[in-house]
Amino acid sequence: MRVVISGYYGYDNVGDEAILFSIIQALRKQDPSISVTVLSNNPESTAKSYDVQAVNRWKLKDIYQALSVADGFISGGGSLLQDKTSGRTIPYYTTIIQIAKRLKVPTFIYAQGMGPIEKRVGRFLTKAALKNTLLTVRDQESKQLLEEIGLTQEIKLVPDPVLGIEIGEIAEDDVENRKKISVSVRDWKTDIPFLEHIAKGLDSLANKGYEIDFIPMHGEHDAATSRFVMDLMEQKATIAPADLSIEGKIKRIGVSDVLLGMRLHALIFAAVTNTPYVPVSYDPKIDSFARISGYAVAIDVHQPDWNDRIIVEEVEKLFADLTSSKQFLASNIDEQIWSAQHTAKLALEYFNK
Repeated sequence: MRVVISGYYGYDNVGDEAILFSIIQALRKQDPSISVTVLSNNPESTAKSYDVQAVNRWKLKDIYQALSVADGFISGGGSLLQDKTSGRTIPYYTTIIQIAKRLKVPTFIYAQGMGPIEKRVGRFLTKAALKNTLLTVRDQESKQLLEEIGLTQEIKLVPDPVLGIEIGEIAEDDVENRKKISVSVRDWKTDIPFLEHIAKGLDSLANKGYEIDFIPMHGEHDAATSRFVMDLMEQKATIAPADLSIEGKIKRIGVSDVLLGMRLHALIFAAVTNTPYVPVSYDPKIDSFARISGYAVAIDVHQPDWNDRIIVEEVEKLFADLTSSKQFLASNIDEQIWSAQHTAKLALEYFNK
């Protein structure tokens, strides 16, 4: 079977690369002989990293050629159909979907997070593209949005694919009584000085003996934000290499006791490694995943009702009984981890019809 995958791939964003890694891993578990072609911003790197074929996502001739011999097309995962970050995102991804449909290639929307879609043209393009596809989304809010814009086919709710990622064993930290907090931050436009609040809160925690370790999830982009926060701090902190591998970042979060995180896939890496986390929301997708994990969101970068003291309180709540915190997270996430592998099976069954 030959499958083409489209998404935000080849941009060194660990979250999106983890999605791709997870989807390919799950597909190969279902069908070891499957042939995968990825539409990528960096085809050479993608082909080498995942042992797949890859074509330039901007060359329509190459995309058309790849789809013309495909048995199935996967769009996703991630938050592809939204107009928050760019007005070009929806037109690009819906165009690729429409090419696949025109070539009569069965099209599977893989565990996507939908929206926000604020512009009328975005809603029109999304509705037109997603008709006559098999739709799976990663949260209830995405399902509701698609129903609001007029899609009437069945919409299946499935876990984020990264929850199904399979990694090697994570070694126990060999330093006794170490209290370690991993941190994922990103820049975001808001009137709230949230990075300053985070720096002050982390300083307070460091003064109490906690070790602080920054994990840049989006390469040098997040590394720059991490260094900015570190420069605001009076206490020392460490930072992971910006180009650390997906498995390296998962394991680095896994050996910490608690994560303070903004990036969605930092939170998912924490869930996969059963590391209790404090979510810092900047987007509804953070609130959605926190709800799945059983957590309330106390820190929102758009809201003025929190400060550095809230960060300290939320982190120390988890540290107060780490065993119970881990058990609570596992009780909410374990079934999601198991179910995430099933989405690949749904896709292949659809393509085989």
